[in-house]
Amino acid sequence: MKKYKKIYNVSIKNKDIKETVEKRYNILIIVICIIMFILGSNLFIIQVVKHDFYTQKVEQLSQNIVTSTSTPRGRIYDRNGEIIVDNEAVKVIFYKKPSGITTKEEIEIAYKVADMISLDYEQLSSKNLKKFWILNNKEESDKLITEEEWQQLEERKITSTDIENLKIERIDEQLDDYEEIDLKAAYIYYLMNVGYSYDEKVIKKEDVTDKEYALIAENVNNLKGFDVRLDWNRVYPYGDVFKTILGSVSTNETGIPYELKDYYLDLGYSLNDRVGISYLEYQYESILKGEKTVYQILDDGTRKIIDEGSRGNDIVLTIDIKLQKEVEKILEEEVLKGKEYPNTKYYNRSFVIISDPNTGEILAMAGKQVVEKDGKYEVYDYTPGIVTTPVTAGSIVKGASHAVGYKTGALKIGEKRYDTCIKIADTPLKCSWTNLGNIDDIDALRYSSNVYQFYTAINVGKGNYTYDGKLSIDPEAFNIYRETFNQFGLGVKTGIDLPVESLGYTSDSTLPGHLLDFAIGQFDTYTPIQLSQYINTIANGGYRIQPHLLKAVYKPTKDGLTDLLYETETVVLNKVDLEEKYIDRIQEGFRANMVSSGLGVNFVNTKYNAAGKTGTSESFIDTDGDGVVDKETMSNTFGAYAPYDNPKVSFVIVSPDIFYKETSTSRAPINRNISYRISSKYFEMYD
Repeated sequence: MKKYKKIYNVSIKNKDIKETVEKRYNILIIVICIIMFILGSNLFIIQVVKHDFYTQKVEQLSQNIVTSTSTPRGRIYDRNGEIIVDNEAVKVIFYKKPSGITTKEEIEIAYKVADMISLDYEQLSSKNLKKFWILNNKEESDKLITEEEWQQLEERKITSTDIENLKIERIDEQLDDYEEIDLKAAYIYYLMNVGYSYDEKVIKKEDVTDKEYALIAENVNNLKGFDVRLDWNRVYPYGDVFKTILGSVSTNETGIPYELKDYYLDLGYSLNDRVGISYLEYQYESILKGEKTVYQILDDGTRKIIDEGSRGNDIVLTIDIKLQKEVEKILEEEVLKGKEYPNTKYYNRSFVIISDPNTGEILAMAGKQVVEKDGKYEVYDYTPGIVTTPVTAGSIVKGASHAVGYKTGALKIGEKRYDTCIKIADTPLKCSWTNLGNIDDIDALRYSSNVYQFYTAINVGKGNYTYDGKLSIDPEAFNIYRETFNQFGLGVKTGIDLPVESLGYTSDSTLPGHLLDFAIGQFDTYTPIQLSQYINTIANGGYRIQPHLLKAVYKPTKDGLTDLLYETETVVLNKVDLEEKYIDRIQEGFRANMVSSGLGVNFVNTKYNAAGKTGTSESFIDTDGDGVVDKETMSNTFGAYAPYDNPKVSFVIVSPDIFYKETSTSRAPINRNISYRISSKYFEMYD
């Protein structure tokens, strides 16, 4: 009985194992079938469904693909369709060292090329000419070295470089037999080998004739490493007008500048690409850059175009280039004339901005600097200073100061105040330019009263003024002023479409006297472009609009500006937090400043019905470059818009350091002269 039971248990166990194996086998079969199905499906998709796609991929991976070195950039037009930046085709003869080429072969090629092209070889140094002679005359050059010197070389007492230098020193009459063809070949050989071996070497780029271009092109198979291509240069039909702000482009030789390397490489550029490196060329690189032609290198070495390149998109600027030209001419004349006035020793520059206060479009912007050189004055472009040079603005900001008073209740419409000097303990008198007597808020702008603003600032700071007494103010008043000033565009970046823009200077002082200085534009500093945005904000009823130079973008076509891609829209950055009646009151004060006895009379011809505000400020400069401010000067600013009841244009003129008191109190009317002339020129062209 026990024996039977044992056999029975073994039989059951074997049966269980068999069933388990069969189950696992069936599962394995199912898995294999699924895998085979997946593989079969993928194979079907690759060979049938996506046959063309994968065939193309294989062809692409097996192709030898290259791109052209550069493609012409887009053109730049002014607002009236005038081309102000274009491209000019340039023929280039270049050399790229092929692998395995010998010095002997390069010299032979240099002589062949020298017989095909004309070349100015005057830049070839004597040393490089002697090196070329040594390469051509090895045995004869070796004879210039004594046996003792060869022995020293063998004993490593001197180097092979020392031997070559000795040869160069001893070459003299050996070069007498060299003719022009030898000198040209020597210079070409030098150009073929200067710099890194893997770089493309430009042999001739300027003034390549059609015949030279054709000769090299026809003989590239016999001139290993030589080839030709068409390059381009930027050309400027209006010369240097607005050229600084238009910006510049790198060359094929320089490629991407080192300081911009990381930026452009991250965007997928190659190191030798031509790119915008400053101002508008840099700002709108992605729009202006061309698309490179893509070639396939065939088995016989010829090239087949896969993707035809194209020049970049064209851009239209808000600038009127003819108005810009006139403004620059006037400004150049006036800064030179300004040096003829007394007390202008430290005056050297002025800025002008003409813009549309309703859109932020800049119609013209220019800066000119006058520099004494060899006893004569020369004028240089200084237009970038419009966005990079902060100035002490002076009374031009009093419109914003009025806004602070109205907003906080520190100033009421029509409020009368008596203008006479005030005195805070332990400080000098603080006055207007003259005692103005009893005036209201309109007259405070008409006559540019400082004292009127002092009382507003004291009220904003919750101070209590007594003559020659101490004054305490709430430091929060500085933030209150700056918040409103910022809404007008003062003390904040304007957002102009240029790659650089300065913010200006903001002090952290909270002294009571400095709040009074702030209210009359004698504390923080602002750039000319900020002053322009501020004037525009007042002109258009309180909307701070982003200034811009780009008006529209077009696709490149043979017919010019016909295929519009997009236009720049007006961007309102903020609305000044101020009731309309107060904006109207500030506008009324600005209008009063430009008529009758206002201080802005004769800055713009009265027939154009302008409104605006003058500004005079105390400035301080370092005259001897030692880092210490040592001279007090006076600076002038002016902003206006016209017509006052329907503004279409605004003008801002800034002239720092026009006066310093030395032998007389005479002040040069530089700002007034510039303003009158440029505003008259604008209306002459646009009316």
